[in-house]
Amino acid sequence: MHSRRWLLLTTVSMGLLLITLDNSILYTALPTLTADLGASATESLWIINAYPLVMAGLLLGAGTLGDRVGHRRMFVVGLCLFGAASLGAAFAPGPEVLIAARGILAVGAAAMMPATLALIRVGFTDAQERNIAIAVWGSVSVVGMALGPIISGALLSSFWWGSVFLINVPVIAVALIAVPLVAPPNDPDPSREWDLPSSVLALLTLVGLVLLIKERSGEIVIAAAILAVLGGVLFVRRQRTIAHPLLEFGIFRHAAFAAGALAATLSMFVVAGVQLITTQRFQLVAGYTPLQAGLLIAALALGSLPTALLSGAYLHVIGLRLLIAGGLAVAGVSTAVLALSLGSFALVLGSLVGIGVGLGAVMAVASTAIVGNVPPRRAGMASSVEEVSYEFGSLIAVAVLGTMIGSLYTSRVVLPEGADAASAGSVATALEIAGNDLAVLEAAFTAYDESYRIVALVIAASALVAAGTMARMLQRHGWRSASTLPDTGH
Repeated sequence: MHSRRWLLLTTVSMGLLLITLDNSILYTALPTLTADLGASATESLWIINAYPLVMAGLLLGAGTLGDRVGHRRMFVVGLCLFGAASLGAAFAPGPEVLIAARGILAVGAAAMMPATLALIRVGFTDAQERNIAIAVWGSVSVVGMALGPIISGALLSSFWWGSVFLINVPVIAVALIAVPLVAPPNDPDPSREWDLPSSVLALLTLVGLVLLIKERSGEIVIAAAILAVLGGVLFVRRQRTIAHPLLEFGIFRHAAFAAGALAATLSMFVVAGVQLITTQRFQLVAGYTPLQAGLLIAALALGSLPTALLSGAYLHVIGLRLLIAGGLAVAGVSTAVLALSLGSFALVLGSLVGIGVGLGAVMAVASTAIVGNVPPRRAGMASSVEEVSYEFGSLIAVAVLGTMIGSLYTSRVVLPEGADAASAGSVATALEIAGNDLAVLEAAFTAYDESYRIVALVIAASALVAAGTMARMLQRHGWRSASTLPDTGH
C-alpha cells in the first residue's frame, strides 16, 4: 500500500505535467504557428491566453464540483476532455478554431488540476510524506513549464506545429489506464452544492480584466472595465450570501494560507514572464531555433528541481518565511542580472539557473502552505485556490508583459529614412519586410533589447517587492499543520 501512494503521485503528476506543458509549449512554437495559420498579433496573444484565462475562471468551481462528485471522477473527466481538445487543436485549420480548442483544453485542465492536489491530500495522510509529495508535485509544475519550450522546439524540428498538441494523447491514455489501479475510491459529497453562476461571474471578471490590459480601443476598454468591476463585485457578494460558496474568504485570515496563495501568483508571474520574453528574444534577435531557445530556458528547471525537492523535505526545519521570502529575493536579483547581461551567454545562463533556484523553493512550499492549512473537507476549495493563484500569475504575466514589451518596442524603434513603416510593428514584421536591410534590422533589434531589459527589470522589481511583503506576512508564522486553521463553519 505504501508504494501505491507513490504510484498515485506519479499518475496525477502525469496529468499535471500535461497541464503545465500546455501553458508554455507555445512560447517557442508561436512564431511558426503564427506564420502557418496567418494569425494576427491579437490572435496570437489570444491563442496563448485563452488557455490560462478559461482555466483560471473555472478552477474555483471545478474544485467545489470535485468535492461534490468526487475528485477521482473529475480527474478522469478532465483527462478525457484534454485528450479530445488536444486532437482538435493539433488539426485546427485556422486561428479561430485553435483559440476555441485551447479554451476546451482549459476546461479539461480546470477539471484535472484541483483533483491532482486533492487526491494527494487524501492519499497522503502522514504530514511529512505529504510535504514531500506536494514538493514533487510543485517540481512537476516547474519542470513542465520549462520542458514546454524544449519539447516544442524538438517537435518543430521534425514535425508540423500540431505535433505540440498531439503529444498529449499517449500520455493521457497511460494515465487513464493507471487511475483505476492506484487512485483512492471516488468519495463524493452530495451535500456540497456547486454554484454555476459563481463560476460564470469569476470567468467574466477575468475576461474583463484581460481585455482591459490588452485592448486599445476606448469603447472596448470602458466595456472591459465595467465587466471586470461588475463581475468581481457580484462574485464577492454572491459568495457571502449562498450557503455553499465556491470561495470562503475566511480561509485567507490564516497568514500562511494567504501568503502561500500570493506567493504562488507572484512566482508564476516571474517564471511565465521570463519564459515568454526570453524565448521570443533569443529566437527573434539572436537567431536561435525553437529547440535552442527551449534548451536555454530549461536552465530554469535545472535550478528549480533540486531546491523544490529539498524545500519540501526540510520545510519543517527551515520554515515558510525563509523559503518563500528568500526564494523570491534570489529570483528577483537573478532577473535583474539577466536584464543587464544579454551580451554574455554565461551570465544569461547563470541568471536563469538562479531564477529557478529561487522559484523552486517558493513554488514547492507555497502549495504546501495552501493545501496543508485546510482540513480535508476543504481540500477541493484549497486546491482550487492554489491553482487559480498559479494560473492567475501566468495569465497576468502574458497579458501585462506581452502587451508591455510590444508597446515599448513600437515606442522605441527608430527606423532609418525610407524604411517601410510597417517594420515598426514588431521584430517579426521587421524580419519579414526588411529582408537583408541591415539598418532596419539593427534598429529593430536594438529597440527590442531595450524593451526586453525594461520588462525584465519590472519582473525583478516585482519579485523583490514580493519578497519583502512575504517576509512581513510570515514574520509570526512558520509552518503549521492543517489543524491550526480556524473552521469557517461551512
